[in-house]
Amino acid sequence: MTNRANGTGRMPAGLIALTLGSFGIGLTEFVIAGLLPQVSRSLDVSEAAAGWLISGYALSVAAGAIVVTAATGGLPRKPVLVGLVALFVAGNLLSAVAAGYPMMLLGRVVAALCHGSFFGIGSLVARRMVPPERASRAVAVMFAGLTLANVLGVPFGALIGERWTWRATFWAITAIGVVALVAIAALVPGWAGAADRTHPAAATGLRGLRAQLHAFRSGQVWLTLAATALGYGGMFGAFSYIAYTFTHVTGFAAADVAWLLVVYGTGLVIGNLAGGRAADGDRDRTLIGSLAGLAVTLIAFGALAAYAAAAVVLVFLLGLFGFAGVPGMITRVTDYAGGVPLAASANVSASNVGNALGAWLGGLAISAGLGYTAPLYAGAALVLAALAVMAVSARRAAADRPVR
Repeated sequence: MTNRANGTGRMPAGLIALTLGSFGIGLTEFVIAGLLPQVSRSLDVSEAAAGWLISGYALSVAAGAIVVTAATGGLPRKPVLVGLVALFVAGNLLSAVAAGYPMMLLGRVVAALCHGSFFGIGSLVARRMVPPERASRAVAVMFAGLTLANVLGVPFGALIGERWTWRATFWAITAIGVVALVAIAALVPGWAGAADRTHPAAATGLRGLRAQLHAFRSGQVWLTLAATALGYGGMFGAFSYIAYTFTHVTGFAAADVAWLLVVYGTGLVIGNLAGGRAADGDRDRTLIGSLAGLAVTLIAFGALAAYAAAAVVLVFLLGLFGFAGVPGMITRVTDYAGGVPLAASANVSASNVGNALGAWLGGLAISAGLGYTAPLYAGAALVLAALAVMAVSARRAAADRPVR
């Protein structure tokens, strides 16, 4: 028996609910960047300490994606998703009422614990609500909330924070979380979180942590995770220092950075949706093409960063190619892992590890005196490594006739 949506192209209401959840979680991740000066002054902490509200969140995402997903692997997925959004609401509520820095940091950590597992488990539920040939598109629709949050997060936080203080921003995100919780509870069908009997792990009756770990016996899972980490690392390593590139190399004013980031975010949104559609046609070719496009973009950006018009076009392409591979990477790793949630969450962890690696390498390049275009070339090197890994993986997959 199948309960998947029909092929009419109509978007299931449950998928819209998941998109709303991803939007709220994305806001929590990105909004803090525009609020750090306010938070630092209000809580009387240094800029470095305030920075831990970002880095502590990222580390908690990487750890929580694995730990929380493994701990809930044997439970029905819809109640787990509802519980994760409840955790998100609690974390942001703590941040909104924080009397001091320790409580604020705790709120960030609590909110982050749901992040990786929500996207990992949610992506599996999303693809169950549509026909198999639209799986990557369903994942892309869910992740559209995250990409929109990237575009709107910083200006959203800054606008509310400047008008009503930074606490109002976290109250607003808490409210969005409550709406998402109710929507997921009401609109996501219970059958979408049931075990997928078409996958090997389910067919053999493996459950819980044993099934989760069994999935990692596949070399294709590890190759996909490696390509994810390297590809993300290349894009975000370059993006971490893009404001310096714009102001010190291209010659834009600091005030221009905000709209340039919107251009980048627009590329993320379009790349995510286009990449999901393309991956449903030929997934591995889409992934190789997106990585190749990203590598070329980064190299061209490094060479042409001094030219304003080129910089605007290339930052858009950075977002476009950088996120075009995300839906396909997630469906690929979960297919080869037999559909277990831990693999999808591990993909989120891999991207966060890649982010940290890329930012570290970009910082090293700048510290070495190579200039503010150096992170672009360092990012290109990481993406070329990801392309090589993906090419090897695709060749092996073609020989082994992988699950689709």
